[in-house]
Amino acid sequence: MKVIWGLGKLLTLVFWLVVLLNLLTPFIYPLHPLVNLAGCLLAGLHLLEALFCYRSLRGRAHPWLDRLNVLFFGVFHLQTLPAPTASKASHA
Repeated sequence: MKVIWGLGKLLTLVFWLVVLLNLLTPFIYPLHPLVNLAGCLLAGLHLLEALFCYRSLRGRAHPWLDRLNVLFFGVFHLQTLPAPTASKASHA
């Protein structure tokens, strides 16, 4: 399963490189706005993921690094994090 999440991270990184390349040297007309739109939509989704997972990442060793990774990789980074233990998961 780690291979699949790692491959997802790699493909997400390739996507962000394509978006950056499109910003530096715009692609031909039909692709230029579509790549920008896809990049904006994915950035918005990753921002929402980071906001929703803000509290759950608070107890980690490097929470800001984890939040930055969620902004770049989204769910692919969240799935690689270890599950919280029973004592940390129950607050009631």
